[in-house]
Amino acid sequence: MSREPYNPQAIEEKWRDFWRERGFFKAKIHDTRRKFYYLNMFPYPSGKLHAGHGRNYILGDAIVRFLLMRGWNVLNPMGWDAFGLPAENAAIEQGIHPRDWTWTNIREFKRQFRAWGVEYDWDREIATCEPDYYKWTQWIFLKLYEKGLAYRAKGKVNWCPHCEVVLANEQVIGGRCWRCHSPVEKRELEQWYFRITAYAERLLRDLEKLDWPEHVKKMQENWIGRSEGAEIVFPTEAGPEIRVFTTRPDTLWGATFLVLAPEHPLVPKLTALERRAEVEAYQTAVDRLTEVERTSTEKEKTGVFLGTYAQNPATGERIPVWIADYVLMGYGTGAIMGVPAHDERDFQFALAHGLPVIPVIAHPSGRAKAFVPTGSFEPALASALQTAGHEVQVEEAGLVAAFPAPRSGEVERLIQAHLRPKGWAALVGPGWRILFPDEAIEVGSVAEERRALEKLKERDPACRGKRTVAEILWAEPGLRDLLFHAEYGEMVNSGPLTGTPGAEAVRRTVAWLEEKGLGKAAVTYKLRDWLISRQRYWGAPIPMIHCPRCGIVPVPEKDLPVLLPEVNRIGKLGLADIPEFIPTPCPRCGGPARRDTDTMDTFVDSSWYFLRFISPKDDTRPFDPELVNRWLPVDLYVGGVEHAILHLLYARFITKFLHDLGWLSFDEPFKKLFTQGMVTYPAYWCPTHHWIPPKEVQPGNRCPKCGAELVVSVVAMSKSKKNVVSPDELIAQYGADTERLYTLFMGPPEKEIEWSEEGVRGAWRFLNRFWNVALSILERTEGVREDPDPRSFGPKEESLWVKLHATVKKVTEEFEGRLALNTAVAAIMEFVNALSDYAEDPAADPRLLRRALRDLILVLSPFTPFICEELWHRLGEGTAVLETPWPTYDPKALEEAEVEIPVQINGKVRARVRLPRTKAADPKALEALVLAAPEVQERLQGLRIEKVIAVPEKLVSIVAR
Repeated sequence: MSREPYNPQAIEEKWRDFWRERGFFKAKIHDTRRKFYYLNMFPYPSGKLHAGHGRNYILGDAIVRFLLMRGWNVLNPMGWDAFGLPAENAAIEQGIHPRDWTWTNIREFKRQFRAWGVEYDWDREIATCEPDYYKWTQWIFLKLYEKGLAYRAKGKVNWCPHCEVVLANEQVIGGRCWRCHSPVEKRELEQWYFRITAYAERLLRDLEKLDWPEHVKKMQENWIGRSEGAEIVFPTEAGPEIRVFTTRPDTLWGATFLVLAPEHPLVPKLTALERRAEVEAYQTAVDRLTEVERTSTEKEKTGVFLGTYAQNPATGERIPVWIADYVLMGYGTGAIMGVPAHDERDFQFALAHGLPVIPVIAHPSGRAKAFVPTGSFEPALASALQTAGHEVQVEEAGLVAAFPAPRSGEVERLIQAHLRPKGWAALVGPGWRILFPDEAIEVGSVAEERRALEKLKERDPACRGKRTVAEILWAEPGLRDLLFHAEYGEMVNSGPLTGTPGAEAVRRTVAWLEEKGLGKAAVTYKLRDWLISRQRYWGAPIPMIHCPRCGIVPVPEKDLPVLLPEVNRIGKLGLADIPEFIPTPCPRCGGPARRDTDTMDTFVDSSWYFLRFISPKDDTRPFDPELVNRWLPVDLYVGGVEHAILHLLYARFITKFLHDLGWLSFDEPFKKLFTQGMVTYPAYWCPTHHWIPPKEVQPGNRCPKCGAELVVSVVAMSKSKKNVVSPDELIAQYGADTERLYTLFMGPPEKEIEWSEEGVRGAWRFLNRFWNVALSILERTEGVREDPDPRSFGPKEESLWVKLHATVKKVTEEFEGRLALNTAVAAIMEFVNALSDYAEDPAADPRLLRRALRDLILVLSPFTPFICEELWHRLGEGTAVLETPWPTYDPKALEEAEVEIPVQINGKVRARVRLPRTKAADPKALEALVLAAPEVQERLQGLRIEKVIAVPEKLVSIVAR
């Protein structure tokens, strides 16, 4: 007889209503049962969700359903990161208020969540754009200000000309705006900053205690960028001292110039009058460059000499002071010592500008080379060097010999003995030595480098156009690999520290500097203070007042929130464009004053939202400390890796700050972090008509408008590229469960993966198969209520029983462990196949069939809750799935289902392999599995198998030669 077909549209809607009406997803916030705070990163509500978004939210819903069935008191809230530029830009374009645009999108998001079967504790819904939320964002600002951690300063900022807004350093990616990808400019403005650098060491150190992906922790570690070294003081002839931070104080004796960032405050004081015009022109040119362009290793090393000199405190030598774009004010002190022998950029700069190079660290390879130009040596030199056992090449330019550095003295004597009267040679190894018939000059100081250069120019016309010894040596390609290196090694040409081993070099140099009063040990960070000012309307107003008499005055807490003005028209200048917002009395003197017209970076809003969910209606404080300290930190936080630096770093900073204020007993917000991978899909680009939706693409990948061949790229789903898959269309065709199942099955959730239409159809076919198997079993087991008795099982029953327990174990372990839910789905599919095969047997045990179906419905329900709730209802258990405990597995049953197989190789047991008993009972399967086992393959490496004897469940013997 024909069975009822699977029709998701007929069953899904009622269960959406059922779950919400029963309140399964509402946390019992005061309940003392074991708690679990699960949190998806809250979204920015723009437009509609696409299928790629489901990877985050569907994954989260599956985890929460599992936790509820495991008996946890789960907090799973949702809110909206609702301030930001897209809403404001849409408001300007469409002539509507950004709040209206935002809440329209929020309603659409909530509808789509509901369609997916993704549920939250909606009683705790928050939106960062609402006054009852941003009041407390402003309160946090005031607390930071009270502690000296919020301050106003003038400086160069990143300005997006398209968005007309200031960007934090973290929001500039590859020199472009992170939102609109326009090139970023530099402007000087007075802005508000948070002093996140005061927490740099703690932010770095505490990464160790987080259960986060290692690559995310590494990204934060690199962004914080801790460097240990020394701060060294260089006196100048112009008067002001220059303080330099370096991680390589052991190279100080090789510093032959200083370079300042063009924006360094000392530049005007150090610039000679005759150099001022050139310096100012260079500064103007650098202002137009992005940080990425300035620090590119491929860029030509430009710079300008300031016309003044400093003194190397170690050597006493006079060294020139330059400015160059590759030095940044935001790192260290904004000044570097140029050590061209031991830094590639410094070496390139020295070559470009004719600055001397002095090697002061021996090459760690222990190799050395000699170069003797053609015409400088007697013909017998080559054979003499070869006879001594050295590698020799004679080319048009001259002779190059390679040899171990310890034999440099021997090679030097040989070469000098064969030099012609006007000849010369160079030895490059631990240091540089320029050889003449009558002497050898060690290039160990600027003075000696100058002396060697002059003597070379006297003897060799080819050297007369060169500005440094390095230029002469660089002209010989055979020497280039030894001319500079950045490795640690034995100190040479380093005064009292010459001979110091590389392992001790930095420590002993710092001690020497401190002893002489020339410098001190120092630590610096790449991390810069957080620029939070934005010159737009749709954001939390900064709660500060500017009074001509009192200066900058904070808004009293009792007057919070500082409300966004209600306006019909929003200008591009934001709050500064709304005159009625600005005037206000000074809270300190009562005189006329003006409000600050900046709004806060939206990352300030999201830096603490996870705390507000605990008591979202509290109007007397940002959160209830007692409840927050019971529920937090968040047990599992799930979101995109693109937030690894921005949001996650800021949230950690604000949490530590609130901990220091005494509001929090913990100082890290998120115990465990999981970052899901992007979902990709083909995107089609027409040079004339730009992005073309995949459904409109014509055969041969042609544009539907002009027929041009389209450029195809598989990239993350994006509304801007029009390569999104609509959840509404998927649900209308296949039902929500199909989309959910495919989303969780398509690959490891942390990996990027391409969306597959065939994969969706495969999930649909599986659910139809599951539906039919379930209905068949329901018909055969009507009235059956008792559990099966494993003692009465035959081989088929025992096999299915073991598979059932193995499946429950697998799914449970994935939810509680690495979250590889794709492998859990695979195990469920395999079990459905086994159950289907067993159910075809007319003699199948109805008690086992019912038990298998019961547990199958429960373990599949987090993935496909609609079909499972429907079948559970038909099973007649009398409760909802979410009110039913998660099934357990019997470890004993699984142990009995496995057997350990000894593996003999040439008569000796070399390995033991554990296999399912059912596989070990089949000689062919036993042989194949044992030979494929890694431990067996390792033993057989390099051997040829001659014979295999497989004794079922007992032994595998291999003869191999």
